[in-house]
Amino acid sequence: MIMNLYRYYLLLVLFCCTAVHFVAQERYEFSRPLMGMAFRIVIYSEDASVAKKASESAFDRVAVINAIMSDYDPSSELSKLSDLAGSGTAARISNDLFQVLQSGQILAGKSNGAFDVTAGAVTRLWRRARSLKRVPPEDVINNAKNSSGFRHLKLNKSQKTAELFKSGMRLDLGGIAKGYALDEALKLLRNNGLPRALVSAGGDIVAGEPPVGKQGWKIALLGLSDSKTEYIWLKDCAVATSGDLFQFLELEGKRYSHIIDPRTGMAISEQRLVHVLAPNAMLADSLATTISVIGQKKGLLLVAGDTRLGGRVAFRNKFGQVEEVSNQVFQTWPRVAE
Repeated sequence: MIMNLYRYYLLLVLFCCTAVHFVAQERYEFSRPLMGMAFRIVIYSEDASVAKKASESAFDRVAVINAIMSDYDPSSELSKLSDLAGSGTAARISNDLFQVLQSGQILAGKSNGAFDVTAGAVTRLWRRARSLKRVPPEDVINNAKNSSGFRHLKLNKSQKTAELFKSGMRLDLGGIAKGYALDEALKLLRNNGLPRALVSAGGDIVAGEPPVGKQGWKIALLGLSDSKTEYIWLKDCAVATSGDLFQFLELEGKRYSHIIDPRTGMAISEQRLVHVLAPNAMLADSLATTISVIGQKKGLLLVAGDTRLGGRVAFRNKFGQVEEVSNQVFQTWPRVAE
């Protein structure tokens, strides 16, 4: 009898002690303008001050990455590296910059240059064209293209150095740096004991563990048509969107996207909207950009055979009608029931 009472008392104590840990988590949301867009963080936490402090640290981390990788800032590490192009100097670079350049070079090889971080001269040219509302002359485009080429960027992993062999070469990480920044922000939140978090910016999202009791984070995927929106569940992975729904130049009835094909030096003229699901935002971001360049047939081959990668491309056919193609992973991804 005494032993039974003791066991009952012990179970009661254990239950009470365990119950202390099940404090309700509240949703906290923060935002800050960074990298030319709004970065948004959503956190589930038991403590508002912990959530706020961690989000500020995550935003600060993104600001550091931007200071390293911005091609708009002449004092950034990226710009200073570009300034050395053709000088014969192999510059020692930060681990952050090396990781992004290395990932970019891998994808450049797989896509035969459809993704190319060395095409900064071309992208700068088209930025100016959009502001002037004027397509660059063909000879100017060719000159910019000739100063690019991923095979003329050499990385040394053991020395953490980078060398640009062509004079006039400029680096542009517009299709990959944002994804890296999102990953680093989520990593910092996790390291601060906040695994139930989501970070988004410019149409790209990386998600950690879902809110308690949820299958995942409910994410809206816009379609090429205004009426086409669907919702998926996202957890411990990322989704990236690439397209020209809002950023394009239209001249003499022809549409020019803000997305540039580094191989031709021309802006993409076919309207496409790409979604990529991947284990991390950097991979999703860069793949979405690449698929936007090479189109649906070749693009989906980049995500074929990998059960971690989902891809969908919406495009307009020659009759102006919207069509969609996607791989098996995207087709079977968990949807939110309406």
